[in-house]
Parts: sequence; C-alpha cells; structure tokens
Amino acid sequence: MSSTVLITGASQGIGKATAYLFAKHGYNIVLVARQIERLKAVAQDLQQLGCSALPVSTDVRQPEQVTNLIETALAHYGSIDVLINNAGVYISGPVEQFSLEDWHVAIDTNLWGYIHTVHALLPHLLAQGKGTIVNVSSIGGKTAIPYLTPYTTSKFAITGFTQALHSELAPKGIQVCGIYPNLIKSDFLERAIFQGQDVEDIESRRKQVEQVLRLPGVEKPEDVAQAIWEAVTHQRAEFLVGTANVAAAANGLFPGAMQWLLRNVFKHKG
Repeated sequence: MSSTVLITGASQGIGKATAYLFAKHGYNIVLVARQIERLKAVAQDLQQLGCSALPVSTDVRQPEQVTNLIETALAHYGSIDVLINNAGVYISGPVEQFSLEDWHVAIDTNLWGYIHTVHALLPHLLAQGKGTIVNVSSIGGKTAIPYLTPYTTSKFAITGFTQALHSELAPKGIQVCGIYPNLIKSDFLERAIFQGQDVEDIESRRKQVEQVLRLPGVEKPEDVAQAIWEAVTHQRAEFLVGTANVAAAANGLFPGAMQWLLRNVFKHKG
C-alpha cells in the first residue's frame, strides 16, 4: 500500500516540485491550494505519469476548510503519512507602513495556516502512532531580517512551533522537521505584499527581489523539494537549504555586521 503525502501550496513553486518528487517515489499526493484549476492541472499531469493525486481547494487560513480537507483526504486514501506545510506569503517594507490587515495576512497564512493543518491532522497521526510533519520556514526564521518584519515574525514563530512539536511528538512516533531555504526562484512574487514610503519605493522593493531571483546562485524549488525528501527519509529535525547555510553562519559569527548589511540592503527609502 502506497504512503500518502499532503502538501499545502502545491499549485506552484516549492509545493509543486515537492509533489512531483514524492510522486516519483510512489506516494499518493493530496494537492492543496486555493486555486482549484491550477491544482487540477498538476493532478492531471501526475495522473498521466501513473501517480494518484487528489486536488482539494482549501484556504488554510480557514479552520473549517482545513477540517474538510483532512476529512476528504482520509476518506479518499484511508491514511496520511506525511504533512508538508508550505503555503505562505512574502511581505516586505518599513514596519510602520504595514496595515493591521497586512500583518493578519502574514500571520494568518504563514503561521495559522500551519497550526490549522497540524491541529486537524494530529489526532489521526497519534492514532496510527507514526507520521511526519514538515514545516517549510525560511532563513527569516533563523535570522532577523529588517524591513521584512511581519514575514520574519511569522517565520520565527514557525521555528518555535516546529521545535516544540519535534520535542513533544518524537517520543510518540511522529517526526517533525523544519526546512529553511533562502529566496527561491519561484512564482511567490505574484502574491507577495510590498509596502513603502511611496509608489517608487514600493516598486524598487519589488524590482530588487526580481533582480536577486535572476542571479545564478539562487536555489530552485527542486532544491527545496530535495531537502524535504531527505529530511523525511532521514528523519532530520531541521534542514538549511543551500545558501541559507551561509547566511545563518554569517549571522552567528558576525551578527552586528550581518544586521548592518541587511538594514542597508532592504532600507531603500525606509
């Protein structure tokens, strides 16, 4: 009997790449995102490759939708062996420019979305006495990044959430892992939030990220997918992806210099 993995944010980027990798290794795939047409396209492609894939449109910010997601997936496959929390939003700008709505979008998606899926699935994992939870965080969950304050806040919270879950659930047969990538060449900019002192400032922030994503050393979604696969198969508690290792090491060795650099890189008109 094939194992089943449930992946949020699976319609593109890291989630989509992870779905293809786990399908390649014989997993049943539960594809989760808000845009059902994109999910159906991924599911159809996986099915044509001989894999079983179930698309379920879900806004992970809404607990009742997440409960329906878990019930639907369990009814279809009978069990869920791996949960990969990946849905998220990038948000950048001076902290004073963010509205409370911006803060809620960041926290509700990046943190509560993860809490909702774990809360809904955990009784099943505990009952079967085994399973894996993977929380895709960010280097922003290890290193404070100025001008990404709502984003960094949510990612640091995910780090604490992941580490506490790991400590508590490991003796109960449930492995919990945090994945920490740097910026990734994906489609995350289409739903990113940028704020600034004026329109020019906002646009310069977006262009800066676009320029970084064009650099040759920037990791791809497939790199993160591979890190997730290795974390699951080798029961890793955390996995820093590629250049995130360099950023974390630099911050550990030279925290003052690193923060000075980050402030100047992201300041713009702030």
